[in-house]
Amino acid sequence: MNINWFPGHMAKTRKQITDDLKLVDVVIEILDARIPISSQNPEIKQILRGKKKIIALNKSDLADDRYNAEWVNKFSKEGNIALLTDSNTGKGIDEVIKKVQKVMEEDLQKSAEKGRIGRKIKVMIVGIPNVGKSSFINRIAKKNSAEVGNRPGVTRQKQWIRINNDIELLDTPGVLWPKFENEDIALNLAYTGTIKDDLLEITEIAYCLTKFLLQNYKQRLIERYSMTEEQIDSILSQEQEENQNIYEIMQLIGKKRGAIVSGGNIDDEKTSKIILDDFRSGKLGRITLERAK
Repeated sequence: MNINWFPGHMAKTRKQITDDLKLVDVVIEILDARIPISSQNPEIKQILRGKKKIIALNKSDLADDRYNAEWVNKFSKEGNIALLTDSNTGKGIDEVIKKVQKVMEEDLQKSAEKGRIGRKIKVMIVGIPNVGKSSFINRIAKKNSAEVGNRPGVTRQKQWIRINNDIELLDTPGVLWPKFENEDIALNLAYTGTIKDDLLEITEIAYCLTKFLLQNYKQRLIERYSMTEEQIDSILSQEQEENQNIYEIMQLIGKKRGAIVSGGNIDDEKTSKIILDDFRSGKLGRITLERAK
């Protein structure tokens, strides 16, 4: 797979976040619970050095519940605070706010001892595209009723959103774009729609996802596309190249879903879009692409 895609504004974004970090106490890093490693920018640790951080494993409603707890446990063992969230329903948002207040207790106590009573906790949210950052910000800020305005000592372009009596959110949460360390990361970002489909060979992406699902979530495919296990096993056991077997299963899915063009042939692109859309929307069930090790 060849992805000719590189965001030229990476350096500018990094500088913006580095500058904004000087203004905040706590960073909330949002990851996609289905791909916690692939959705974490590899430079984030360096950029956030010395900052208090909370990890929100967002879209946890789309991730396999069997592995959600394992990821929380893994991050916790590495010394991080990690929580499961779903910004669409608001699940876990209150817990994130409570954790922000908890990690700042000692600092606020020291400030109070020095006479700084009522100091606000300053928070920033970071995350790569498509992890649900905008929805998360809207949830945590309750934007419809949030008080928005400039604060003294901050440049006019910066706005602070009042979360509650104790917390303010910097409303310039620069976007961190991922680097493609390897093809697996690129594929995971493609499956979840972080890399837009028009930049990719969509049939190849759907093929790779179908292969993963056959290996890890075969029953979900069977149920969603009204196939039988015997059909799947019969195709996979054919004495031909593996890619041809998987392609035949994709053809069967296309036939089941009516992705047929003139002459009775299967429309590969339409079939690919069906498979990817069903995964992204959760219609294939809760699926996690990366396992905690």
